[in-house]
Amino acid sequence: MVKLTRIYTRTGDKGDTGLGDGSRVAKHDLRVEAFGTVDETNAVIGLAQLHAEGELHDVLARVQNDLFDVGADLCTPEQEAPKYPPLRVTAAQVESLESRIDAYNAELATLRSFILPGGTPLAAHLHLARTVTRRAERLVTALMIEQSVNPEVLRYLNRLSDLLFVLARRANGNGDNDVLWVPGANR
Repeated sequence: MVKLTRIYTRTGDKGDTGLGDGSRVAKHDLRVEAFGTVDETNAVIGLAQLHAEGELHDVLARVQNDLFDVGADLCTPEQEAPKYPPLRVTAAQVESLESRIDAYNAELATLRSFILPGGTPLAAHLHLARTVTRRAERLVTALMIEQSVNPEVLRYLNRLSDLLFVLARRANGNGDNDVLWVPGANR
């Protein structure tokens, strides 16, 4: 269990930060950008959760906890023989998202157009979380070119953006109140 007795350490005052394996990198390092954007995703989901109730609230709480797993995974570079076994995202976490996507999507109105981010406050926040998730996903793919990354992290983020899209539609009356894109409407 984590025990924080001090919030500031001063160790990053020169522009570097510690990773889960004890190594230090620049605060602008691609790995730090990736897990920092996962943290940003989590914060936006926290905003969405303010507007959610019941099952949707619980699903978002579970996702928030998973996102800490994603961040911990990204924060700890893969090693051949680590001193302590690192926390890694698992296929089961990805499969859980997939089953939720399938269940919620089955209840939605059929898509007939692209959807503009908006509608209810919950849907708007979920769309924002979806776009931040996509940015985290792009950063992870860039990181994967340079360094080894658990592939389940990328799979999780990819499915999470899909889940957030489906949940946004659910928050918009199961898609009945989605804000639809009208191509060329303002020409």
